[in-house]
Amino acid sequence: MLPSTEPAPARKRIPEVDFELDEFEADKEVYLDFYRQVAVHEDMLVPLAEHHTASGAHSYYVLFDRTATYGHPGRPQIVAVHLQRDQEKRTFNFEQAVLPLPAMAQSWLIHRGCPPDAIGLNPELGPPPADEATRALERRLTGDGDHYAMGYSYTRDDPDDMVTVVALRALDERAPSPFRVVVEEVDTDAWTHTLREGGFATVDEALQWCDDRLTGTAGPLPPVRPAAAFSRPAALPKAPAPRPPGRSR
Repeated sequence: MLPSTEPAPARKRIPEVDFELDEFEADKEVYLDFYRQVAVHEDMLVPLAEHHTASGAHSYYVLFDRTATYGHPGRPQIVAVHLQRDQEKRTFNFEQAVLPLPAMAQSWLIHRGCPPDAIGLNPELGPPPADEATRALERRLTGDGDHYAMGYSYTRDDPDDMVTVVALRALDERAPSPFRVVVEEVDTDAWTHTLREGGFATVDEALQWCDDRLTGTAGPLPPVRPAAAFSRPAALPKAPAPRPPGRSR
């Protein structure tokens, strides 16, 4: 969530994204994909975090798409972009993912080569964490996000109930809590946000809790058992990064 929803006296100038591709080309398919998936909304993308390698060969962006929910209720508002430039040929390629939480975008970029300490969020954009529990969970999602695949998310940007729910599936089938729900809630009066997670035995239970939260009937999140479930066994092969949501509302 960005300063566009922040109380007027606290608003700051919103920065613009610059992909620095004016002197670069790409084949037709790559160029059209980049335009359709990223650049078409370039003037509405706000860089929450970005990192560029010294050579200019790679750029990593965590972007907030201010158009995401226009006519598309529930759609994720965060875009992760990895640009790859060939400095000699003056060509570029890219990868992108649409994700519901900044920490998930940071994780996606880290697992594509971005240094973890180089993609911190701009503290002047969006509400800060309300407590240490939120900061701790964001660190875990950023560092260990590839332990889980995303199956569903819903983002509500109503100032009276600004919330994002995300259902995740553990890639380690032995995890005692194989399904997780992560919930971000924004307090628009205090201008802070909280992040919490719960553990579920089945996908139906996880999705039902998400539906209940969105209708205002959810009980407390059940605890994750055990808390160390985010730690992957050393022998387990590396898992793919979280995927965009596959369930529509």
